[in-house]
Amino acid sequence: MWLKLFFLLLYFIVLFTLARIFEAVVWYETGMFATQLVDPVTLSYKKLKTILECRGLGYSGLVEKKDVSELVEKSGELTHGELYSAIKKEKEQTEADGSSTTHFSGEMHFYELVEDTKDGIWLVQVIAQDREALLSQSNWGKMVQKVSQFGIRTGTFNCSNDYRSCIKRGWQRSTLIMSVPQTSASKGKVMLKEYKGIRIETEQIFRWMTSHVAHRIKTLHHSEQLVEEWRSDPAHPLKMFLFARLSQPPAFFSSLSVKFTGRIEFIFVDVRRWGNYSSLSEIGVTRSPAYILKMPEGIYHYGNSTGEFLSLAAMDTFLRSVQPEVNDLFVFSLVLINLLAWMDLFITQGATVKRFVVLIRTLGTYNSILLVSWLPVLALLQLPYLDILHGYSLKLLRYADTTTLASLVRADWTFYSSHPALFLSTYLAHGLLVDYFEKKRRCGTRSQEDSRTNLEWLASLWDWYTSYLLHPIASLQQFPSDHSEWEDDPNFLFEHLAFPDLWLRPLVNMDYIKTLPTWRLRAVGQSRLEASCKTADEETRSQHSDKERKEPSHGSSSHKRSLCSVNFNSQLPACSDVDASGGCQCACAVVSSRNGSSLSADRAVKDNCVVSDCVSNHQHCDWSMWPCDMLQCSECVVCLETFVSEEVLMGLPCGHAFHQQCIVVWLAAGRHCCPVCRWPSYKKKQQRAAQSSSTDNTVQD
Repeated sequence: MWLKLFFLLLYFIVLFTLARIFEAVVWYETGMFATQLVDPVTLSYKKLKTILECRGLGYSGLVEKKDVSELVEKSGELTHGELYSAIKKEKEQTEADGSSTTHFSGEMHFYELVEDTKDGIWLVQVIAQDREALLSQSNWGKMVQKVSQFGIRTGTFNCSNDYRSCIKRGWQRSTLIMSVPQTSASKGKVMLKEYKGIRIETEQIFRWMTSHVAHRIKTLHHSEQLVEEWRSDPAHPLKMFLFARLSQPPAFFSSLSVKFTGRIEFIFVDVRRWGNYSSLSEIGVTRSPAYILKMPEGIYHYGNSTGEFLSLAAMDTFLRSVQPEVNDLFVFSLVLINLLAWMDLFITQGATVKRFVVLIRTLGTYNSILLVSWLPVLALLQLPYLDILHGYSLKLLRYADTTTLASLVRADWTFYSSHPALFLSTYLAHGLLVDYFEKKRRCGTRSQEDSRTNLEWLASLWDWYTSYLLHPIASLQQFPSDHSEWEDDPNFLFEHLAFPDLWLRPLVNMDYIKTLPTWRLRAVGQSRLEASCKTADEETRSQHSDKERKEPSHGSSSHKRSLCSVNFNSQLPACSDVDASGGCQCACAVVSSRNGSSLSADRAVKDNCVVSDCVSNHQHCDWSMWPCDMLQCSECVVCLETFVSEEVLMGLPCGHAFHQQCIVVWLAAGRHCCPVCRWPSYKKKQQRAAQSSSTDNTVQD
């Protein structure tokens, strides 16, 4: 999780650096920055009209280039970045078609999208029954391209689909209907305006629309009105002022007033007949036109930083960063969480099929967690007690978003969002570099699973799936194969939150059994007894060879004798020192009867020496061969049998030991816990040093 966050942060740093490199290349080739101003007089008539189209100003009555350039100057300063953006947008509009137009199927469809939404502007062409449309198909396509860049949605309503609705609304002839929110309150009443003009021209219809939208903006003509509006208003803490010598504000400014209804108040100050210019200088307005955002923290002059163009997209990005709504934050978090999930495609090593399967699982998990996490956030935002916290959060956000670094980030966001191919290619290149470095980092510890092919991994996936059908809880999650504290892994936490029912039972994979400690049981004096037997055997062989040299005639009879003689009539010393647990401190107690009874069945002759196989209460294990974190015991509680020398034992993280075969069968049956203390067999447990030290002292005593 943290590794993916690191690589994602590194990718953002790469994007920021790459944008600065692009700016340096443009400056080297042209000698200009994007923030440098452009003199409108030096531009062609076509480029000036393109700028006016993007700003939303009518120029139908202007024929000469001088008048058009003056209108551009009155609406605001022009930069190289805005000019480049306007030309690019014009090319995109000419290549696009009018497929974004909505075709209403009836009354309910029209009501849901136009009247009930109440958060946008609509232009609807009504086609009367058995009549032609007011605008031809080509002119309607031009109209769609013209108004779509200001966030105005378009649609067509054919009365042949719902004739009764047209009769009820009075649409008996083909016309144009515009829908605009009537009040400045959020989700206010929507009013429908019908175009009744005589001239059916695109520019004339556009001016009719912009004039109706401009009526929603409060217009000031006197200094007294400005002083009144400049005062702090708790109901409207944010106000966007436009000081210009225009008859009405640009269309992009009016469209933004509809988009930010209830959040930001838009005010247009007409300074054409302004008498008291000292009132402007007192509030910080030194030039005209000027776009000023008044906040409780102060004023901010829009257009002086990088990427702050006089267009709908640029100002919309700026205002959303200053005063975001919950939906903006949700979309931003959704983009980040998906970029973070896609990074798992390059970090995961192994087969290609494995990468995509892990990617799909990560995408589903992360998006599920995001949706579930937003539910309590939305509930908390509704509490009235958090208004103070909400206000301080917005204040801190405004302080951060009015800095130079924030303007650079917004400019990069606008640039990369308008060039998605560049964004995707850089993300892919960054992912390939991450994949390369991950391979280099894991080359020394390359696991067998990473080296498997697609078919091998699919076969293992099928095995996992069949195991999931039989044991769904035990096969759902892959855990690390070491004894690390995997409970602290954020990915494991995400899995738990995505499947809340799985908190009740542990998610266990059978691979952890391979990492459990195993050892072979040995008695305390077994090694010494074997050494003594070996020494006795050597002495017997040497004595036998001496006898053969001295008595060669008796070689055949000596050869029939046993190499190791045991006096059965004599009694070997038995163990006398017994510890508290009842175990014997000697190596091996071998007691025989005086009447010449034979050896018991549990004894075996190894290298012509008697060795006991049973490690019972009369014997004691070699604790030096016992793992230090294992509790000392003498029998297996699964099969209730005493441990025998040379048997393979297996221990659990809790410290209890068992026969390897017994405990493996116990765990494979789905009982992933210790049979003694019920501690989870897959979970590491810190052993107490005091317990082990006290046990050692008892053994030594």
